[in-house]
Amino acid sequence: MPKMEKAALAEPSRKHWNRGSKQVLTSYDLHHFAGNTLLDAVGRTICGAACLPRKELFESWEVVRKVLRRARGGPVLDLACGHGLVGWLVALLDRTTPIATCVDTCLPHSREQITAALSTRWPEVGLRVHYLEAPLDSMRVDDTTRVLAVHACGALTDQALNLAVAAGARFSALPCCHSYRKLADGGLSGWVDPALAIDVTRVCRLRQAGYQVWTSTISTDVTPQNRLMIAVPKP
Repeated sequence: MPKMEKAALAEPSRKHWNRGSKQVLTSYDLHHFAGNTLLDAVGRTICGAACLPRKELFESWEVVRKVLRRARGGPVLDLACGHGLVGWLVALLDRTTPIATCVDTCLPHSREQITAALSTRWPEVGLRVHYLEAPLDSMRVDDTTRVLAVHACGALTDQALNLAVAAGARFSALPCCHSYRKLADGGLSGWVDPALAIDVTRVCRLRQAGYQVWTSTISTDVTPQNRLMIAVPKP
């Protein structure tokens, strides 16, 4: 295991801390990020911004680390990005990312505080992260792009999936807010949980489109909506 990865897993100060809390990280939480890992550095920076719920830091961190094991290099589209931390972390952890574009139909004010804090700490990364307020399906995607949809609510995950498949782009998603009446379940909801049926159907669609798909989860103590899919076109 690489040294950085070993260090990132050593989190004694957070062992009994509720990482799934929606409480905003502030300077009062700095003692939980007293280590020398990159996560600690990001955590201290986010505490200074005082605008991000605790769970969203750990959620974004776990997703990005797992995605980068399968899909590195090339531009990133962080769709339904909210504050855009996922795009930021990809650019920070993967130096072969030329640009990370964080897209949402209505960008929150928190993204300004996040950008100011992270750009001050990592100015060279800030040059590669951009925000765009626009409909998700208006984005241009090609086969070099990595499309990410982390808790893109309901059908927004499918909009992101459609963009990726149409361009033969790499795709990763952590779905949430499954709409049982509107989303395809492959006829499986009579046997399994409807939300799981919807995600299984998404994986099947990706495989039918010629993708290799890896299914995984992030920690349940961070979020119960923790199913992660990572899809890369087969050569």
